[in-house]
Amino acid sequence: MPLLDVLKGTEFGRTLITFVVAMMPIVELRGAIPIGVSMGIGNWKAMLISVLGNMLPVPFIIIFIRRIFAWLRTKSQRLEKMVSSLEVRAEGKWDKVHKYELLGLTVLVAIPLPGTGAWTGALIAAIMDLRMKTAIPAIFAGVLIAGFLVTGLTYGFTTIIS
Repeated sequence: MPLLDVLKGTEFGRTLITFVVAMMPIVELRGAIPIGVSMGIGNWKAMLISVLGNMLPVPFIIIFIRRIFAWLRTKSQRLEKMVSSLEVRAEGKWDKVHKYELLGLTVLVAIPLPGTGAWTGALIAAIMDLRMKTAIPAIFAGVLIAGFLVTGLTYGFTTIIS
């Protein structure tokens, strides 16, 4: 029996799957909440687990991403291009964040679409040299807003199909 099926069979396993999915870039909580709900976790519990999972990588990204990027640049031309591409995408969102400061960062993180979210917010905070004590609350507020939006959409969708 595959490990994923075993995990889905327990409350702890469903919680762990939801938490880990929320930590993943791109997917983040916009994927974790519907996955958690689809496995039988309640809407609000899935949101709480997803918010916690989504926030876990944020301080590490803010602290380490520039050093990781510098190291990756030395490894290969392909990695150099990938890092440059990520930086250009982050800098494209930088203007809005810079203009509106922490409110801009919160809004960027709160929009539950690809290319936004906690990972992008943390990357921008790192590139802009924002202090963690100001960046993390803004990112957390955005994650909470996104969590409420995605939970509401998930609840609405599950209500319609049932």
